[in-house]
Parts: sequence; C-alpha cells; structure tokens
Amino acid sequence: QVQLVESGGGSVQAGGSLRLSCAASASTGNIGCMAWFRQTPGKGREGVAAFGRGGAIAYGDSVKGRFLVSRDTEKNTLHLQMTSLTVEDTGTYYCAADPPRNGIKCSLRSLMYWGPGTQVTVSS
Repeated sequence: QVQLVESGGGSVQAGGSLRLSCAASASTGNIGCMAWFRQTPGKGREGVAAFGRGGAIAYGDSVKGRFLVSRDTEKNTLHLQMTSLTVEDTGTYYCAADPPRNGIKCSLRSLMYWGPGTQVTVSS
C-alpha cells in the first residue's frame, strides 16, 4: 500500500507563487507515474502535471509555462512550483501515483493512489 501526503498549500495573491510537495511512503521500486491533479470550482477535476519514473513529463494546458514539476525518484517525492498564480488556480491539489506499469506512458490519466489533498487559494 502506498500513502501520499501533500504539503505546501496556502493562500496567496494573484501573481504570486507557491510550491507544493508530495511524499510517498513506499519502496522506491513500487512507484511509477506520479502526478498532480486539482479540483476547482469551475472545472472539476483537472490534471496539472505528471512525471514518469523515466523522466517523461506532461502538463495540463492551463498551467503550461507557469508551473514546473520536479521529482526525486530516490526519495519518492514530487514537487510543483507554481508561479503567476491566478484566481482560477484556486482549488484542492492532489498528489497521485501508480505502481510501475510497463509499456504505459505516464500521463494525466487516473492513477491508483491518491493523497488527501492540500488547499490552494489565490485572491485577486
């Protein structure tokens, strides 16, 4: 069983930055794709950024150029540096992960394990 815990959420004014972190409690070899999703009032659940074990990265269209995802595979941690935040980025951000799946590209698809989420609030 894999447990994920997010941290780093909070409140910020529009134009500001936040950095989210996710720690996975599992053996290093038990984690494949890791990703960030968010639940926002306007769009429902949305994929934000994914980072594969082999280094493949994918971003949701609404965050490209503003958010940067990084991963420490040895430590099983995933980070999301968010810049130029807007009120539309307000929501609950979730870390998600999958076990290694041969032949399946890491992308913003539904994953097996989910963290409890961390709230991000951007005010105008």
